[in-house]
Amino acid sequence: MSLKVKEKAKFREDKPSATLETHGMKLQKLLAGAEVGKIVGPADVEIESMAYDSRKVTPGAIFFALRGEKLDGAQFIQDALARGAVAVATENPPRERRPENIAFAELLPGTDRRGLATAAANFYGHPADGLQLVGVTGTNGKTTTTFLVDSILRAAGFTTGLVGTTGYRTPRGSRTAANTTPESLDLQQMFAEIRDGGGTHAVLEASSHALAMERLWGIHFAVAIFTNLTRDHLDYHKTFEEYFAAKRLLFGGTGAGAPGVAVLNADDPSAAQLTGLAHRTMTYGLKGAPDLIAKKVALSFQGLEFTAHTPAGNIQVRSPFVGRINAYNILAAIGAAIGLNVPVAKIEEGISNLELVPGRFQRIDEGQPFLVVVDYAHTDDALRNLISTARELGPSARIITVFGAGGERDRAKRPLMGEAAGSLSDLVVLTSDNPRSEDPLRIINDVVVGLQKANAKYRVEPDREQALAIALEEAQAGDIVLLAGKGHETYQVLRDKTIDFDDREKARAILRRKSFARKVPKR
Repeated sequence: MSLKVKEKAKFREDKPSATLETHGMKLQKLLAGAEVGKIVGPADVEIESMAYDSRKVTPGAIFFALRGEKLDGAQFIQDALARGAVAVATENPPRERRPENIAFAELLPGTDRRGLATAAANFYGHPADGLQLVGVTGTNGKTTTTFLVDSILRAAGFTTGLVGTTGYRTPRGSRTAANTTPESLDLQQMFAEIRDGGGTHAVLEASSHALAMERLWGIHFAVAIFTNLTRDHLDYHKTFEEYFAAKRLLFGGTGAGAPGVAVLNADDPSAAQLTGLAHRTMTYGLKGAPDLIAKKVALSFQGLEFTAHTPAGNIQVRSPFVGRINAYNILAAIGAAIGLNVPVAKIEEGISNLELVPGRFQRIDEGQPFLVVVDYAHTDDALRNLISTARELGPSARIITVFGAGGERDRAKRPLMGEAAGSLSDLVVLTSDNPRSEDPLRIINDVVVGLQKANAKYRVEPDREQALAIALEEAQAGDIVLLAGKGHETYQVLRDKTIDFDDREKARAILRRKSFARKVPKR
């Protein structure tokens, strides 16, 4: 057994990643820079591999016994030794007699995760030092912004890596995402794959969890982007102030100095507290006088167009992305590209090249006479943005919103989600998201409080597939049906199991059963 890592995202376009070639390293060299109190045992032992999950230990490995929220990795030291570990790094070494042939590195209290990050960077030869890194943090918009920056860099001819909620991609292939931002050991391995594959840049989502848990320790960012800050993850961070403090770490709290360029959303009040932390700051927004601003914004269901006034000159934006909210994401990506000295023509090309971000305002078309959209919106602010986008683009349309709230997460945001959806939708079909170990009906009751406060018209159906069917059966010509909360996810986490569940595929199947015929013009 080992510390459990919960999966947050899977995607079907998996390609296995080739094994990265590495060479052994003496323990003392591996731990250089880590905060080690003492090493007991053979300090010159050769380390062939690293692991923080005892199930992944191979002969010659060092096992980092990390403290988790619920479990202490020290519980799995014996399992790691049985699998061939030759060294252990831990804040909590076993009190019983230790095998004389095993090296125990005793880490100072509170340093185990930064110790893992430091050792991983040493083991892979500090791969991040050879890359230009772009980190994106904020409550909403991280995934879309990273995809946009990556598309711009590839249009400019760079070989890149991409790390985020929908998956991880290096020149060696793609893989599923266990977390939005992976553990430091996995991240350093990806950086090494990018470097060894001829890559020059990597773009990653920097989650508040990863920042607080020091997964990004020792990593220097060429560009750090702040998208926005609204209520989320307070089950982990406890207060809004702690949540923001975690986000702030991207701008100088990773132990590697300030980022080269900070790109900040000037329309978000929290951005003011990040000004001046980087060597250079660029602001963006749709109001006032930021460094980058969108003018002459034209919105439609086919996409958006605007002129971005920037320090590098005017940039003509034509994107298949819809909604005013995506103007913010595009401006953020433009700011990053300017910070990396990408030519204007390549910025324009990269933006127009990107047609889709999985599960982000993703349209489902099976010939039906109404619009169906799948989106990852799972906070009250994200729901508000999603429904407002639909309302702005289809002011006369009836909007039907399907959503649920996740179990084992911030309970206080549930009525806020209900109020946001209920106040803006014509009909809400309230269902389950990932209930996990919680009673789905209890979660639903928490959300209903907000729906009732908004005096909303709503229906309740705990079975998500049935809820999708209700919404799609209810829809009439010209309506807009929003399937919110799960986006790109291909699974649903229940109390006792995880099942295959993809809103996109379920919606397509339901619509196909309704047999909407596409009219083919006669020849």
